Amino acid sequence: MRKTKICPWTEDWGKAYSQEEKLLKEILKDELVHIFHIGSTSVPTIGYAKPIIDILAVVKDIERIDLFNKELSRVRYEPRGENGITGRRYFQKGNENRTHHLHIYQVGNENIKIHLDFKDYLFNHPEDAKKYGELKMKLAKKYPENHYEYQDEKQKYADKLVLRAREWAGNKNFY
Repeated sequence: MRKTKICPWTEDWGKAYSQEEKLLKEILKDELVHIFHIGSTSVPTIGYAKPIIDILAVVKDIERIDLFNKELSRVRYEPRGENGITGRRYFQKGNENRTHHLHIYQVGNENIKIHLDFKDYLFNHPEDAKKYGELKMKLAKKYPENHYEYQDEKQKYADKLVLRAREWAGNKNFY
């Protein structure tokens, strides 16, 4: 069973994202429309996160992404298909000691807006971001040996934040 590891926020996460951004731009080339650092490692005011860099790539045609599986595998991104979310291509890097999650969506997919609104909301509501980070620490202590229990409880709180973020963002358009 995967253990829950939460670390204090560090600028190194932004640097790690920048390295991967460059690498992914070289691989996805003209298929790539935009690329973003998302998740808790992208929001300093959260204060704590799993040391896994979440990356959101927006592409022209999601069906063409499967053509990149071999090349992404060569740089250690394991293709997981939709992995439970229709219209997404998901890749993990680092096996059990994951370092990156790559979420790829086609332009216009509603999940792009959800991810970007969530990040934007937390940037603009540092008190909620801090509470989210504190909850992560509390749950990591409660479930140090059971990542799935940690994830389940954390997700319940994150879902409430997503609703607040959606209401706050309104009809503001992303990609």
